[in-house]
Amino acid sequence: TVNNSTNDTVVVSICDNYIWNYPNLSYVQSGMYAYTTTNSNGCDSTVVLDLTINNSSTDTILVTSCDSYDWDGVTYSTTGQYFNTYTASNGCDSIIVLDLTINYSTSSSVIITTCDSLVWNGVTYTTTGIYTYTAINSIGCDSTVTLNLTINNSTTNTVTITSCDSYDWDGVTYTST
Repeated sequence: TVNNSTNDTVVVSICDNYIWNYPNLSYVQSGMYAYTTTNSNGCDSTVVLDLTINNSSTDTILVTSCDSYDWDGVTYSTTGQYFNTYTASNGCDSIIVLDLTINYSTSSSVIITTCDSLVWNGVTYTTTGIYTYTAINSIGCDSTVTLNLTINNSTTNTVTITSCDSYDWDGVTYTST
């Protein structure tokens, strides 16, 4: 009786690692791996693993934004790391890490009451009202200052006096018209 050896090939394409049940080994590199044992009739039984390992990827993007940042339909308003997992062209995971720094805009208000006019940030104001000035703060975000302005207009009055010889007004004596 002639018993035959057996040969078998297993083709596997997988992401990151593969645990092969025959020798119960874990593989992380593509390659050809052989395992030989004894078959049921006492002859060699060789199994060849034709393994292709596709690797997942992880990429980090650094973003600095003012007040909030929109990424894939989500609005983030605090500094932190955020993760999204996509499927790469090789069928494996592609993990993107958003390393986000949020800087904040600033705002303040000023209340000023003055006579006739006010020059504020290069603009002359002559009317009572609320005015806004926006600049960039030290971290590159908006800095908004609101001016609550009250303008009191000066008044002029004319006083007509008729007097004999002289007239004293506010400590000054006037002797001519």
